Amino acid sequence: MCGNYNTIENKGHVPIKAWTKGVPFEQEAKQQLHNIASMPIVHSHIAVMPDVHLGKGATIGSVIPSVDAVIPAAVGVDIGCGMVATKTTLSASQLPDNLSAIRHAFEAAVPHGRTGGRGGRRDRGAWHNIPDIVALEWKKLEQRFELICQKHPAIRKSNHVKHLGTMGTGNHFLELCLDENDAVWIMLHSGSRGVGNRIGTYFIELAKKEMERHQRNLPDKDLAYLEEGSEYFDDYVEAVEWAQDFAAKNREIMMFNAIAALRKEMPVAFETAELAVNCHHNYISRERHFGKDCYVTRKGAVRAEKGEMGIIPGSMGARSFIVRGLGNPESFNSCSHGAGRVMSRTKAKKVYNIDDQIAATQGVECRKDEAVIDEIPHAYKDIEKVMAAQSDLVEVVYTLKQVVCVKG
Repeated sequence: MCGNYNTIENKGHVPIKAWTKGVPFEQEAKQQLHNIASMPIVHSHIAVMPDVHLGKGATIGSVIPSVDAVIPAAVGVDIGCGMVATKTTLSASQLPDNLSAIRHAFEAAVPHGRTGGRGGRRDRGAWHNIPDIVALEWKKLEQRFELICQKHPAIRKSNHVKHLGTMGTGNHFLELCLDENDAVWIMLHSGSRGVGNRIGTYFIELAKKEMERHQRNLPDKDLAYLEEGSEYFDDYVEAVEWAQDFAAKNREIMMFNAIAALRKEMPVAFETAELAVNCHHNYISRERHFGKDCYVTRKGAVRAEKGEMGIIPGSMGARSFIVRGLGNPESFNSCSHGAGRVMSRTKAKKVYNIDDQIAATQGVECRKDEAVIDEIPHAYKDIEKVMAAQSDLVEVVYTLKQVVCVKG
């Protein structure tokens, strides 16, 4: 045991350094991490954040540095998923007693969820008449997208402009929050949507075919990787970097529309005083650690270099945190991206009911129905314990409490 983390050693593997003191760390996730740690492309060690849990392809809450190669499934299909938060000049006393009008305004301003098929005419989660701001921002992304599609035409068959400025499903959200000084914040969570999913899925399959072609033995076929100099490596990195830019722009547009919606509902004028951060938590970054240039894959982890701002949200009724990185090199300058699930969505819906959801979200203007039971705070680790486990990775700057929550 060293510092605030536990080190897991295994012969022939790089070490696993886990910031999991006082929080659950499931055996299945440990096995998944052991598989990754056995791979020759991994540099130095794997860092594990306190929100760690079993993931599809690779472990959520992991930070994986690799040399001369990347693992597409370690990034996953929600490329560039992340959060943005903006502090306003409003105070809690200026908000109406009944917040339902603000919730409905948010719901009208930002397409969310999914109905009637992906991007189809009846899908409420996609644009059907592209707004001017979306068309303008898409033009800035379109040329690079076309270059990617020229080499990989299958990627074109995806929701791209229709999903720019939209929320998605699952744990994605748009919230109105109060900090400890009763200042009003807007915070949201989304990624690269349909087009990012298409890019991720497409290259994961190409990587698997590459491994088969070269007869590489892997501990898990989902850990198929692309090596520098191989046929698809540069194309994948180019596509991922584009998807990350799409995701960041997606959140900017969502925030622009959310602020505009809030202005229409407020009888007093206000300004946005501070942009905390627009940060990814599923992405690849070119960095240098422990003497080597490497590709750092953060899957469900936020970069927390010294002085860098980040967001660690709780689910619905739980508290959220605006943090400042402490630049801990052992974590590859990283922190958690939330609390981390302790049970699957399916199990949460079996264990909890609507009354539990209502009790857990008391004081929050949000949906309280069967469709969102899987996002109940009880389905996640205790966010307070998660924060305590990473006290050497970040310092808390603001503590937020949701008062309005729109879920996908």
